[in-house]
Amino acid sequence: MSEESDNAGEVLRAIWQQGDSQPELDAECSPTKVCRNMKDVGFDGFGDEGVDVATAWRNRLAREGKLGGSSLVDLVLGN
Repeated sequence: MSEESDNAGEVLRAIWQQGDSQPELDAECSPTKVCRNMKDVGFDGFGDEGVDVATAWRNRLAREGKLGGSSLVDLVLGN
């Protein structure tokens, strides 16, 4: 191990040993506020009549040429 990774390990161990519990960390750091405006959002009407959502997504990706790529690069660049 290099000196840099040893230092990083020491820093992480010091943080973990502080003993903060998960609820305390969530209260301080986590934006867990629920967005009430999204309660009625769904995928109704996304696909054709009688087509399930997964099939509708696959059809859309196929139309956009994003289906069947062998890697993320192929998906993004359209190769």
